[in-house]
Amino acid sequence: MKKTLPIGVLALGLLAAGCGAGEAGATGPVTADQVKASPTHVGPSVSPTTRSRVGLGETRLGKVLTGAGGRTLYLFEKDRKGRSRCYDDCAGVWPPYLTGDRPRTGNGVRASLLGTVRRTGGTRQVTYGGHPLYYYVKDHRPGDVTGHDVESFGDEWYAVGANGRKAED
Repeated sequence: MKKTLPIGVLALGLLAAGCGAGEAGATGPVTADQVKASPTHVGPSVSPTTRSRVGLGETRLGKVLTGAGGRTLYLFEKDRKGRSRCYDDCAGVWPPYLTGDRPRTGNGVRASLLGTVRRTGGTRQVTYGGHPLYYYVKDHRPGDVTGHDVESFGDEWYAVGANGRKAED
């Protein structure tokens, strides 16, 4: 069952993502290990020594990929050939999972599916099964999958299973 973000929620998310853009250290998408529960948090850019980790977490969908703090990672069906198509306002709502080095695997995650892709601007985004990975600002706790099966920014978003494909409800 596909969910569509109500215009008001989307507008609020975009407004929140734009707040604080002039603050010191606010340089764009939050880094993988600096994502906080607040959708208005924007951390400093990833340092070259930061090494991200992809694990598996239990959700209502079963086990899905997780990043920092056990937060769910998502794929965007608009992405093609391993390249992200989520920038600007989109990246404010769906922050890319960034890394400064080769990401590490947790239990149940296949190293052969884990990689990175260089984003416009030079940052490196974690990929799994060829899909760039993202957080969703409305997920606040481990196990949250509020971004699963959501249509937003021109296509659908899904939590990612250990097989590198979208998780099934």
